[in-house]
Amino acid sequence: MKIAVTAQGSDLGSPVDPHFGRAKQFVVVDTETGAIEAVDNVQNVNAAHGAGIQAGQTISQLGVEVVLTGNCGPNAFRTLGAAGIKVCVGATGSVGEAVEEFKAGRLAPTDAANAAPHAGLM
Repeated sequence: MKIAVTAQGSDLGSPVDPHFGRAKQFVVVDTETGAIEAVDNVQNVNAAHGAGIQAGQTISQLGVEVVLTGNCGPNAFRTLGAAGIKVCVGATGSVGEAVEEFKAGRLAPTDAANAAPHAGLM
């Protein structure tokens, strides 16, 4: 299974970024092979509009099944859901710790966004 974690850096020791759409990086972990890939999200960090939607599209192209993040707004949540990607909010600590929390069942997929949309985006 491929899991994408919002991150402030590019490895398992990086802190989880609390924001989905404007996360600095996505660290993609393949739980079957152990492969790790860092995907830059620089185009959305300072985007005026649509950061969550664009980040969601990026994630969907990576074959990810689950996203672990601190917070996810409604536009990003809908984009990910439309791609069949589950979202787990409330992730904290390092990327590696968040993945372990998910694997242990302590981070479960949610059925709704937990952050408000940015002004003018809905």
